Amino acid sequence: MSEERAEGRVTITEIARQAGVSVPTVSRVVNGRSDVSPRTRARVEDLLRAHGYRKRASAAPATLVDLVFNDLDSPWAVEIIRGVEEVAHAAGVGTVVSAIHGRSGDAREWLRNLRARASDGVVLVTSALEPVLHEELRLLGVPLVVVDPAGSPVLDVPTIGAANWSGGLAATEHLLALGHRRIGLIAGPPRLLCSRARFDGYRAALEGAGLAVDDSLVLPGDFRPESGCTGCTALLDLPEPPTAVFAASDQMALGAIEALRRRGLRVPEDMSVVGFDDLPEVRWSAPPLTTVRQPLADMGKLAVRTVLRLAAGERPDSPRVELGTELVVRSSTAPPSAPAT
Repeated sequence: MSEERAEGRVTITEIARQAGVSVPTVSRVVNGRSDVSPRTRARVEDLLRAHGYRKRASAAPATLVDLVFNDLDSPWAVEIIRGVEEVAHAAGVGTVVSAIHGRSGDAREWLRNLRARASDGVVLVTSALEPVLHEELRLLGVPLVVVDPAGSPVLDVPTIGAANWSGGLAATEHLLALGHRRIGLIAGPPRLLCSRARFDGYRAALEGAGLAVDDSLVLPGDFRPESGCTGCTALLDLPEPPTAVFAASDQMALGAIEALRRRGLRVPEDMSVVGFDDLPEVRWSAPPLTTVRQPLADMGKLAVRTVLRLAAGERPDSPRVELGTELVVRSSTAPPSAPAT
């Protein structure tokens, strides 16, 4: 990035050197940010006045945004990329897509590359490395927006999420309305807020129907098809299997359908299955999947709009945005079959 000058005499790098602080600290003082100690702010402001420093009338428009995932091995990630790219392309902004795989070494390498290419903003998606990245990006003065935060959101970072609790509630209430009473859950990783919210929605629906959560019907998963297949197989091996299963992702739901197929069982005649996400391919599964539509592309669109506003020195309308989810009923759910007599 080009350095700001006052009548050709001084750069913010020189101000930072004289003040004994980092360049991002000087930038935060210049831009009126609150996250600078009063003593440091006073020292920097004295130097700015002494050198007759004037901030540029307007910042150059953003030209590059980084989009960072933990992993890129899911159609879920593709949907978010699609939304980000649509808005970025319309704004004339380039995008760099990276995966850091939950490893600190990958994150450090990505940060080195970020510094080199002078990215104007970062959209970070469901990463356990958020705290480390937040601090580094704060020091660099690069605006950050988090999509689907893995843990408790950092107070000064805007987040974009979905109504996971109400989605889990709607999925389970749909099965209850069909007459199911033994409803299995293949849950997502418990470290993720979205997983815990979907489980809480499932539990609230059962409690609303006067049913307690049966721990034997709740199986762990990781959002991938293999864990859905493994979890559904374990449910089928119970002395009294459930008549329906809510999988906390579409990919796990597809894995559950495969487990049923391997046992010679039919969906929904022998077991109903509900997913979560509404990925494009599930309308073509056999049978088409009932699922909770998560607005993944819209989440990506809003995230990049927000980070571009931050890069332009504007504040977001709200620091926490949760987009609505919607139950989409297809052919994978039906009333439980009557027991054989």
